[in-house]
Amino acid sequence: MTADTITWRELWAETASTLAGRTTARRLGGGEDRQVARWICETASGADGEEFLEILDAPATQRTVHALDAMVARVRAGEPLQYVLGRWGFRHLDLMVDRRVLIPRPETEQVVEVALRLARELRDPLRRLRVADLGTGSGAIGLSLAFEFALDAAEIWLTDVSPDALDVARANAAGIGRHAAGIRTAEGSWCDALPAELRGTFDLIVSNPPYVGDDDAGLEPVVRDWEPRVALFGGGEGLAQTQVIAGQALGWLRPGGALVLEISGRHGREVAALLDTAGFVDVVVSRDLAGLDRVAQAKRAAT
Repeated sequence: MTADTITWRELWAETASTLAGRTTARRLGGGEDRQVARWICETASGADGEEFLEILDAPATQRTVHALDAMVARVRAGEPLQYVLGRWGFRHLDLMVDRRVLIPRPETEQVVEVALRLARELRDPLRRLRVADLGTGSGAIGLSLAFEFALDAAEIWLTDVSPDALDVARANAAGIGRHAAGIRTAEGSWCDALPAELRGTFDLIVSNPPYVGDDDAGLEPVVRDWEPRVALFGGGEGLAQTQVIAGQALGWLRPGGALVLEISGRHGREVAALLDTAGFVDVVVSRDLAGLDRVAQAKRAAT
């Protein structure tokens, strides 16, 4: 493509044609080819939304054409669109994402819905909720809760064993402005990352742990090849890390507090049994829009 001889309208059309059927956006809840091409053009041009529409008939500069060409090449090489764009929408947030973290998915939005409902049930107007998002990655779950709670309604701990992932989560926390006032971060494995003095005080613990089996033949190559393995593979059949959280979380919750987990669509019964064995009560497994088991919730007994 040559700068100063092509407009953004033409670039948009050429990009849509070039990338037809090549991206993972549709699988992950994104749009059709023309929409995907628009996202790439917006990122390359630095103009989003209405601003992009206003420059459609303006010629592209050499710098922006080079940026667009580089992004197109990355997508054609198989890199997920979300990493190429460097960001992805999740509920009300526009999150920075790269290969240090999982790409936020629509299924995880259901986890937030369940967590929000339980938080409303658990909230005491005389004090702030205390919440932990274990293995936060990009911060999608914990930051969504912070953004959608009333201001100053919660203290939310974002933990991850990966310092690189925590760097991404901190950057995303900065992006939600004053809603991040209650955000705290801690590096470490699951509940071990939390301050010991807070044991037994959490109202809500939420996690999207790795739950893919080590030999899962159904995992798409684009996911296996590009997303962080530590955030994907749960060990053995995929339940090992979920079992660790189930064993730890009860002692970190206050009486009546709740645990919410994203799970594999094949693990509903097994996770329910793990939670029951760990001593939780009111165990419920709910399904996603595809009819697959997706969210497990349970509580510590009130007394």
